[in-house]
Amino acid sequence: MTITALTNAHVLPISSPALDGTVLVEDGRITAVGPHVEIPEDALVVDAGGGWLLPGFIDAHVHLGVDEEGEGWAGQDTNEMTDPVMAAARAIDAINPVEIGFDDAIIGGVTAVNVNPGSGNPIGGLAVAIRTHGRIVDDMVLRSPSGLKAALGENPKRIYGERKQTPSTRLGVALTIRQAFAKAQVWMAKDKSDREADLMSEALARVLRREIPWRQHSHRADDIATALRIAEEFGFELVLDHGTESYLIADRVAAAGVPVLYGPLIVSRSKVEVRHRTPKAPGLLAAAGVKVSIITDHPVVPIEFLVHQAALAVKHGMDPADALRAITLNPAEVLGVEDRLGSIEVGKDADLVLWEGDPLDTRNRSLRVWQHGREVMHRDEAGEPVIASR
Repeated sequence: MTITALTNAHVLPISSPALDGTVLVEDGRITAVGPHVEIPEDALVVDAGGGWLLPGFIDAHVHLGVDEEGEGWAGQDTNEMTDPVMAAARAIDAINPVEIGFDDAIIGGVTAVNVNPGSGNPIGGLAVAIRTHGRIVDDMVLRSPSGLKAALGENPKRIYGERKQTPSTRLGVALTIRQAFAKAQVWMAKDKSDREADLMSEALARVLRREIPWRQHSHRADDIATALRIAEEFGFELVLDHGTESYLIADRVAAAGVPVLYGPLIVSRSKVEVRHRTPKAPGLLAAAGVKVSIITDHPVVPIEFLVHQAALAVKHGMDPADALRAITLNPAEVLGVEDRLGSIEVGKDADLVLWEGDPLDTRNRSLRVWQHGREVMHRDEAGEPVIASR
């Protein structure tokens, strides 16, 4: 049994008030948290030196490993844009776990991510939640699949419209989604022995049975209203990805109990449907009772800037506790891994990050990172990050 005691730490559990004390880890799991923890004689003691100890950050919407930085077309596996319905395509089959972005994530305190297909298709494929350190992606998996990615708005209508194919309008995109669900319902209604092999309907059936959420890329308020409408029609669990104008109808989103993965924030208004992007939105959504997470959409915003986006939201009115929850426990809940990650609690995995100080102060760096109790990053004498071997 491997036992580690992280002592002399300012601990922010997220799910409970901050405290000064010790976190005890045994075989990758947290076994004690408090100001007066009994430390076994055979424990490895790590003195945090008064640094801030937080759960690892979670980015619930990235293209890490499928959209490789600096690789051009050779590393671009985000969208299979050869058919509008690609429900059975799996992001896990395209993830390169040694892409440089994974190191950036760890250095930035991000220990878990949700890797999505892109938004080029009305229905893009299956997402996967993984840790950010590992040699083989299968060993990094936290939940697979973690959702089914879909897109409304400009991206699919532009891509297929330029080809003179359906869908070329917003109403065509919504129709494509409805047709796919209707086909899946017919497939589900048949006896199993009578069903033809249909991977697309099989994937959509998982959404209809509420086994996984429907991850709806949407920016404009009217697209968000369409997402809410379709979710009500088919009865599935909806998650809004991006939700740029969701703050304009925050009351409707909150009433529907739909979480929003807001972002990216540190970007220009690159197209019409994001012209109302604002760093005030996460705070406005949280104040309205929406479960809000903050995302980078990496590589749109480099993943190591996840915490900087949370700090920006605080600058524009978001409560600091809400901002930290938006990159820890809230995304863990959306991804269905809150029993393991997102807060420092007894029984949860020891995915922990030691910071110089408050991570919402962008001058502070991560000093050490653990995933499931194993140290995966520390800083050398010169202060340079050293990533553990995979």
